[in-house]
Amino acid sequence: MNKGIGYVTVGDSFDGYMLIKESTKGVASNGKPFLTLILGDATGEIEAKLWDASKEDESLFIAEKIVKLAGEINQFRGKSQLKIMSVRPAQATDGVRVSDFVEKAPVEKEVLSDKLTEVIFEMDNPVLQRIVRAFIKKYQEALLTYPAASRNHHEYVSGLAHHIVSMLGIAKELHKLYPEVNKDLLYAGIILHDLGKLKELSGVVTTSYTTEGKLLGHIPMMVEEIGLMAKELQIESEEVLILQHLVLSHHGKAEWGSPKPPLVREAEILHLIDLIDAKMNMLNRALDKVKPGEYTERLFAMDNRSFYKPLFEEK
Repeated sequence: MNKGIGYVTVGDSFDGYMLIKESTKGVASNGKPFLTLILGDATGEIEAKLWDASKEDESLFIAEKIVKLAGEINQFRGKSQLKIMSVRPAQATDGVRVSDFVEKAPVEKEVLSDKLTEVIFEMDNPVLQRIVRAFIKKYQEALLTYPAASRNHHEYVSGLAHHIVSMLGIAKELHKLYPEVNKDLLYAGIILHDLGKLKELSGVVTTSYTTEGKLLGHIPMMVEEIGLMAKELQIESEEVLILQHLVLSHHGKAEWGSPKPPLVREAEILHLIDLIDAKMNMLNRALDKVKPGEYTERLFAMDNRSFYKPLFEEK
């Protein structure tokens, strides 16, 4: 079977290579150790259990290692799971690389970079433009390669830039409908709102949270960075405070991670655009993996709902 793991269905067999994204030890009810493996390729990921795991297994089957395995796709609690029949570490002679198994944004990073540059040139407010330019220069390489999250949405190479550019596209259309909105402030907030994730997340292959990310989080880290950048650029103006508020409030409410709710018009719009783009990314990718007339797997970040794909298509 050659199709990627993101497109398998229950009952399919699998025989191929995958990357271990996570490996967690556990003990079964019979007292025997096992490993929970999150396996992935460029199309998606799946959970698998390696039962009766030995000490050697625990040292061999770790994150960022490629494995050759065979198995069958089962379903457990509404989600697909791979039942492993055989597994071994990949060898140098197999000719596989980690980069082969990492999902990438559907838009090339050079295109994403050009889109960001276009928006910066459209900005008229010199203060906001200077701050945004400074951050783009500081984080350009990481911004164009990092994912936007470790799970749920835009969790792939260049996902952060893809998320930002998609949000900017929504913002441009909304500004046509609501010209009263301060487009420069909204654009600046969109570009900077998630840059703290460059410190919150570990990288692009097996993305996890850094210690700084766990203890502080990307929102307060970025608010602080904006203040430090303003001092470095010798900027003292209200734009700095308002931009910090947009970042601080972009999750919308305290239970979603924002210390303050949006209290500025552009902050409210930023929050809504962020929600739309994250949810559409999750839905589009999930629906792409099912046939018309079928339901997606339960999507945890969408209130654990399964979404139906209608039989008719838009002409």
